[in-house]
Parts: sequence; C-alpha cells; structure tokens
Amino acid sequence: MACALLPALLLLTACDGSQPLLKHEPKQPGPFPAADRPVAAIVSSRWSNEEARDRLREAEQVMDKADIRPGMTVADIGAGEGYYTIRLAARVGERGRVLAEDIFEPIRDALAERVSRERLENVSVRLGTANDPRLPDRSFDRVMMVHMYHEIAQPYEFLWHLRPSLKPDGLVVVVDADRTTRNHGTPPALLTCEFAAVGFQRVSLEPMASAGGYLATFRPMGPRPEPADIRPCRMAPAGAEGGQGHRP
Repeated sequence: MACALLPALLLLTACDGSQPLLKHEPKQPGPFPAADRPVAAIVSSRWSNEEARDRLREAEQVMDKADIRPGMTVADIGAGEGYYTIRLAARVGERGRVLAEDIFEPIRDALAERVSRERLENVSVRLGTANDPRLPDRSFDRVMMVHMYHEIAQPYEFLWHLRPSLKPDGLVVVVDADRTTRNHGTPPALLTCEFAAVGFQRVSLEPMASAGGYLATFRPMGPRPEPADIRPCRMAPAGAEGGQGHRP
C-alpha cells in the first residue's frame, strides 16, 4: 500500500530503501596523445595593430587565398579583438555568417561589444575551450586559424573536435609563421603532420609575407580516427631535413 502512494518517479526504486537510478553523463572521447613540442604562451589578443596590417593588405590577401566569398559561413577561431571577424563579415555579406570565438571571457565580451557597436548582424560571438572549439557540425565553409595554432596545447584533441564542423567541401585555413612553436610559429612540416594524424589532407601551402609567414589549407579525408588510433608526430632532430614533424 505504501508503495502505491509514492510518486511515479520513485516507483523506479524498490520499497526497501534502495537509491534511485542515476543518470550517467556520456563518456568523453579520449585520451588523446600529447603533442611532442613546446607550446607558445598566449601573450596578447593582438598580433599587430590593425592599421599596419591593412597597409599590407593582410586580411584582403588572406581572404583571397582562402577563397572567401559572399554567402559563406566562416568560423574565426581565436578571434581576439576581431581584426579578421570584422573583415570577414564584410566579405561574406548579408547572406553569409561569421562565428567569432575565443577562449577567454573578457576578450569574448569585448569582441561582442565591438560587434554590437558596429552593428554586424551577420556575426555571432561565443566562448570555446582550449581543447574543443565547440563548433556546430557540418556548418562551415571555412574555419580560420590565424596566428594561434602554435598556442594550442592539445592539437590532436582540438582538431578531432573541430573536424565535424566542416561542410563536405569545407577547408581549415591556417596562417602562421615558419618558426618553432616555442617562438610563436609552426613549421609547415609539423603542421601538416599534426593535421594528417587526425585525417586531414593538405590542399595548399603558400608564402604570405603580408601575414608574417605562410597560409596552409586542409580538408578532411576518410573517416575520423578514434583517439586511440592517432599516431602523434615527433620532433625531428635539430638540422634534420624537413624540420619538425615526422611520424615515429
């Protein structure tokens, strides 16, 4: 009789005082392999001042090389103060969308204020995490990563989470300097190796003097590997051909 008076939820348990069934959180993927390289400290949300960058036509040339067109949907990862966000918004136009993301709340909030002040209705701003950009699946024609890849401490986990966000013909666009990660750059051989470990194929690699280095693009190829199957890249010995980045 007592059991019949309990709410329906408690009928899931016995009348002998046993505890209700607990809802388990979904298992998180991983563990992922660690990167065999130093990670550059994040020293500023600004790579250079915007006027100097515009004098070199940096954003214009990068967007041209990345084939950013009206109507596209673009993610700006590590958006900082919004140098690329603002210019991407103008390039994709009213029919396009830009998602600007940063991992620091004060920077995210400052960028959101700028977007609101400049009335960029095709831009949304959100907070990501250091190991997961938290992008919606199959949403982006381009994912931009400008002068920030060398600051990613867990590149395999980050790229694994990022990969589903691309549309079938989407590309990841990386702009970085050709120097060691410790010195705020990424050697192209290392970049290519780390992307390949998560199932990306390099499409292009071009020097970009106006952006202080090079521009590389990548597309997903084949199935996304399971975290346990990712083979991490190892740093090549000093002076070895190809610099950093080779498989063990």
